Amino acid sequence: MIETSVKIFISNINSYVDEALSIHSPLRVKRRVGNDFIVISAEDWKRDQETLYILQNTSLSKQIIESLKTHYNNSGEAKR
Repeated sequence: MIETSVKIFISNINSYVDEALSIHSPLRVKRRVGNDFIVISAEDWKRDQETLYILQNTSLSKQIIESLKTHYNNSGEAKR
């Protein structure tokens, strides 16, 4: 994760945003008084939200686990 101060971030906002977008890595902006914040691309945020949804959905997680079991045991539907 890239880290910088608010002052440096503001001075170089375009390059920091471009870097966060291009390497898909969040940017942590540190403040002297605490309450740091994170800059992340909308695409990465959406992906993370979808992952959290899946991890919090026990029914969906069980379906994924069962699907993986049948895949690794070759007990799923035959390939066409």
